[in-house]
Amino acid sequence: MLPTMMFVIDTAGLVLRLFLLLPIYRIKVNFLDFVRYAKMMNITRQLRPSLAKALMPTAMRAMSADSKLVELTMNEKTGIATVTMNRPPVNSLNLELLQGLLKAFEGLEDDRKCRGMILTSSSPTVFSAGLDIMEMYKPKPDRVKEFWTTLQDVWLALYGSSFPTVAAINGHSPAGGCLLSLCCEYRIMCPNYSIGLNETKLGIVAPKWFMSSMLGAIPYREAELALTSGRMFSTDEALKIGLIDEVASDKADAIAKSEKFLSQFAKIHPIARKLTKLNLRHSALEWMQENKELDLNIFISFVGQPIVQKSLEKYLEGLKAKQAK
Repeated sequence: MLPTMMFVIDTAGLVLRLFLLLPIYRIKVNFLDFVRYAKMMNITRQLRPSLAKALMPTAMRAMSADSKLVELTMNEKTGIATVTMNRPPVNSLNLELLQGLLKAFEGLEDDRKCRGMILTSSSPTVFSAGLDIMEMYKPKPDRVKEFWTTLQDVWLALYGSSFPTVAAINGHSPAGGCLLSLCCEYRIMCPNYSIGLNETKLGIVAPKWFMSSMLGAIPYREAELALTSGRMFSTDEALKIGLIDEVASDKADAIAKSEKFLSQFAKIHPIARKLTKLNLRHSALEWMQENKELDLNIFISFVGQPIVQKSLEKYLEGLKAKQAK
């Protein structure tokens, strides 16, 4: 594993800290691109050799989600990938769907042709209904541990991706569905749907990293009120507070607008963009990397409490009653 490196670029007094080699960043940078960038930014001769060695190309993996629950396509001309969640009826995030998403994100991270990614849903009305309650209700110890650690890894991979990302939200997006969209740099939503972190309404406390994801999108006061009340926002309300960035007329329009957003980065130097993004997100990523086990233990302890299990049971009974009507 490569050690963390920090160095200074002396350009108009700018101090740029590059956390490039932190394992959580997993940046893959073209060697020749970096050499050109190093010269352009006047990186000292002493630093170039060690960084160049660290940035030499690594082995590539074939781009494949290898899951019926996740569809992965790539536009060979633009380099824009589309990851589509496909677990009917509502893309509830169970262990298998999370594993499919993780493999897709990691595969794109290793694909040098990838210039951006769109995350969307095959459902006509739901982006993702969030975490599958059945993974938390009367959980089996080994499975619930794997479920939560996989969710952590999905968040790290998506929130810390080196390529630009867009969520094309073509349906309702509560709880974990909202979290996935918040990991993306840009969110485009179709009208007449709802979005939000509504965990408190289910008797669940949103973890710190759920909260930090929302705080990266909307003002603190708005986030505090939304998180404590479990508020769901309409498309128009979400646009007003900055929870989403654009409204699309339908899924096709959302995909088209996503591609337009991603195309702007063709004119931006890739290394500068990657490092800027990852430096902005460094604190949240570092916290997760250092506290994964603690976060896991807190989750397992919390979800195992009788009062939480009773709340989940009540929620499931409510769903059954609705389906019976």
